[in-house]
Amino acid sequence: MIFKLWFLLLLLFLSIFGKAQEAVKGKTADSLAEAKTSTTNISEVIIQSAPRKMKLNEGNLVLSVAGNKDFKTSTHLLDVLRKTPGVTVDQEDGIFIGGRITPAVFIDGKPVVMSNQELQAYLRSLSPEMVESVEVNTNPSSKYDAEFKGIIDIKLKKNVSLGLKASYNGNIYVNKFNYRENAFNISYHTGRVTYNLQTGYNEGISTYRYHALQRLTNTNIMRTQTYQEDAGKVYNFQAGADFKLNDKNRLGINLRGNFRNNDRIRNGSLYTTDKTETQLVLNTASENPTDYSQDNYGMTADYSFQNKGFKLAFLGNYLSVKNKQNDDFINRDRTNTEVLSYWKSDLVNKIGIYTAQIDASQKIKETDIEAGLKYSHSDTNNNIRYDTLSVANQFVFDPSRSNVFSYKEKIWAGYLAYRQKIGDFQINAGLRFENTNSISNAITVDSVVSRNYLKWLPSLSASYTFNKSSEFSLSYSRKITRPAFSQLNPFRFYFSPLNYWIGNPYLLPSFTSQIKATYRYKNWITSFTAGKEKDVMTRYPLYNPETNVLEYLGTNLPYRNFAVLETSFPVRITKWWNITSQISGYYNYEFRPYLDEVFALNIYNYEVRVNQVFSLPKGFTVNVFGAYESKTGNSLYIIKPRYTVDVSVQKAWFDNKLNTKIGINNLFDSYDQRLEFRHKQIMDNRFTHWWDSSRLVFSLSYNMGSSKYQVKETQKTEEENRAR
Repeated sequence: MIFKLWFLLLLLFLSIFGKAQEAVKGKTADSLAEAKTSTTNISEVIIQSAPRKMKLNEGNLVLSVAGNKDFKTSTHLLDVLRKTPGVTVDQEDGIFIGGRITPAVFIDGKPVVMSNQELQAYLRSLSPEMVESVEVNTNPSSKYDAEFKGIIDIKLKKNVSLGLKASYNGNIYVNKFNYRENAFNISYHTGRVTYNLQTGYNEGISTYRYHALQRLTNTNIMRTQTYQEDAGKVYNFQAGADFKLNDKNRLGINLRGNFRNNDRIRNGSLYTTDKTETQLVLNTASENPTDYSQDNYGMTADYSFQNKGFKLAFLGNYLSVKNKQNDDFINRDRTNTEVLSYWKSDLVNKIGIYTAQIDASQKIKETDIEAGLKYSHSDTNNNIRYDTLSVANQFVFDPSRSNVFSYKEKIWAGYLAYRQKIGDFQINAGLRFENTNSISNAITVDSVVSRNYLKWLPSLSASYTFNKSSEFSLSYSRKITRPAFSQLNPFRFYFSPLNYWIGNPYLLPSFTSQIKATYRYKNWITSFTAGKEKDVMTRYPLYNPETNVLEYLGTNLPYRNFAVLETSFPVRITKWWNITSQISGYYNYEFRPYLDEVFALNIYNYEVRVNQVFSLPKGFTVNVFGAYESKTGNSLYIIKPRYTVDVSVQKAWFDNKLNTKIGINNLFDSYDQRLEFRHKQIMDNRFTHWWDSSRLVFSLSYNMGSSKYQVKETQKTEEENRAR
């Protein structure tokens, strides 16, 4: 069915494009007829530069969104980010910059207070016309939390009309199954107070496949197949009020809740033959049904005072997360359906986060001085119990897999920042301290790890504007990355009966020092980043040739060196055809001790992305987006090349109140991820991850009401980013 829909959509595109060509030919013929009165020769074809859509802000790319033709067919802001230079959005809607950095997402200069899943849903609820610009900061200063190695700052359109405003956004994704997203936003502005409410309901089924081929040490060949269907329902709400007490004081309060339920069915098989692939050795089937739920509650209160050049701001945050998951792991012999093993798991995970921060700034002519202080307290408790089916056909407690784990963390942080502008030259300097006190306790195995450390993190940047067409900036920063709670948790998380990963409570934080240079000439922006990361947190495979079990364990690598070169430039071919090209080159060198050896390779790779926009008659806009990623990897794995092509059509109705879009993402179903272990003398293993990202997409948005007052967004802390 979906192929028929794809075919119909392509026919529609060709039909519209054909009409556009006829219209252009008609206009061209008229123009040539007029031109013949003065000349009979065409001396040249002029390719015009596109209007300025990109600029720099202290060395950071700022990209206009609202009114930008490049994003007219984009369904939501995640689609915009997918086409933004320097930003990558993967198959699971994870956002990355600089190749492998997960950025903090800011709204109007402040981080949003949402879980990863909530953030993705929120970004899908924002249409491109609701967003003024996107700023990509790949080298944040000491003013920001040291955890933020990158920031994407989304500036929403600012309007202050009084009255009621409401909007609805709905999206449908169609593959083998379908997934539906619904978001309703309403705000009411009285002049002194703005009330806002946002509700959402998403539900549907997504699928995933995993294939692996492994040549075992005894020369047997094992094939692993996994198929997963994930049926999910998500309910969420946010309610808040923004009080303008007077011209100098304002107060904001926000409450939110997010409730998620997932029923997952995962079926797999292990098929093992001898090296000739003629003699069957093992043929088993596995079933892994899962019932998962997550309940989030959050509250944010903020206050600000501003008088002339002085500003004072306070922010308080509370977040509560509760996860529950029940799994069954059933393994059978496929030849006679005999149950080979059967175990159950019962997981309860609770996270509580409290934060408070105060910031003050004073402007003196062309100088700004800022200072801030922050305290955060995080508490996570995990209890997972495994029960195994015994020979007596009864489930008994399994202490080898079960564990109780708690993690507590307190952070005191502060910063001092200085900014000075002298004509066309600007300099920024900052110094941040962060004192971390943490205790991880794996109660079942009686392992306690306590740490208390203070780190100083400087930053420095300078920028110079030569003229309206060109500018240059240079910056330096030092960052800290603490392990996420899931990386510390010493539980087994199973992918298959013979494949799982385990957290490491002994992981150390990593530290990154980097420099970045950026140059803009008109619409052409080029940046170069280079740096070194110490105590790199990563996972490594450990294969047991006797049991054929493959574990993924966490560790710290001594260091890695990296560099990123990025350039982007838009070009207008004609009035109805715009192209934006992005080219990125990456270098990575990991010093990786592994199994009594050291593996260190220079890895080079590149990405090319081309976004084409056709403005056609009768208000239709067609977008064709293509991306290619070359072969890459690390010291242990090779990641094969891949590419994707997206096609979409947009049309607005009723004075732009109704907006409809239809498109196909990953048209050729070519964006799976294929990996291969480099060192065959250790392990000959290759595997593929496939997600149902090849989808037919229908989108509808409708705006109601007269007010366009921008509701203030709530904030997200560094600790909440790590509570995933």
